[in-house]
Amino acid sequence: MTPEEFQALDIRVGTIVDAQPFPEAKKPAFRLWIDFGGTLGTKTSSAQITTHYKCDQLIGRQICAVVNFPPRKIGPFVSEVLTLGLPCENGEVVLIRPDFKVPDGGRLY
Repeated sequence: MTPEEFQALDIRVGTIVDAQPFPEAKKPAFRLWIDFGGTLGTKTSSAQITTHYKCDQLIGRQICAVVNFPPRKIGPFVSEVLTLGLPCENGEVVLIRPDFKVPDGGRLY
């Protein structure tokens, strides 16, 4: 990947304002509503993060997501952003988030 290709990714920080189970998903997942503030507003995401997180623990948590991919329809739900995470030792997703609270909508460079 070139620096220009990396810069084409629009990775932003947002705060999860709602999280619900997603029983219709093929793999265990949650439906997330993430507030990116400003002109982006609240976007939806489907995230396979059920091993390490519970819905009520996610609300108010800041996370990072790619916000400029096309929306994907996952069953009856439209995922507008790609929530980012890293695999732990058993391959389950651990969310990427800032160490300190930062303004929602801030862009990763």
